Amino acid sequence: MHIRGSLSQSEIESLLEETVVPIRLACRTPAGTLWMLSLWFRYRDGTIQCATAADADIVSFLDEDVRSRERDHGHVAFEVSTNEPPYRGVRGNGTATVDPDPQKDVLRALLERYLGTTESDFGRWLLRDDRREVTLTIDPAVVSGWDFTDRMASATDP
Repeated sequence: MHIRGSLSQSEIESLLEETVVPIRLACRTPAGTLWMLSLWFRYRDGTIQCATAADADIVSFLDEDVRSRERDHGHVAFEVSTNEPPYRGVRGNGTATVDPDPQKDVLRALLERYLGTTESDFGRWLLRDDRREVTLTIDPAVVSGWDFTDRMASATDP
């Protein structure tokens, strides 16, 4: 992972581990246009993991990217940033792979991370037996981090 911006690799990793907002993920569609979506994520062992339905558009777009370019991964761009001032975040690009998750392990972990439980109506709906789930694993190539805490100090004072 090549680091740019004002944050160190350890600061970027801490931000990705601690920030609980959806990641904004972009890829190309088969028509060559850009597609962006938000997904829950977790940072593990230098990668970003997301869960989604096996029939989600992002899965078919990444699959087409792989097939049309004869490679084993799709190219993506991403951003994770706080929604309230002072703004901090990470953006970058890298490659993504899609793997089946029949036990929904990543989804379960993400439900715990974002909702604190798998036992909500929404959690049970996502975890239902007939839903096929996959894990998107993003391997960041270039990452840029920023933290506007100092710059925005006066903007956040009451």
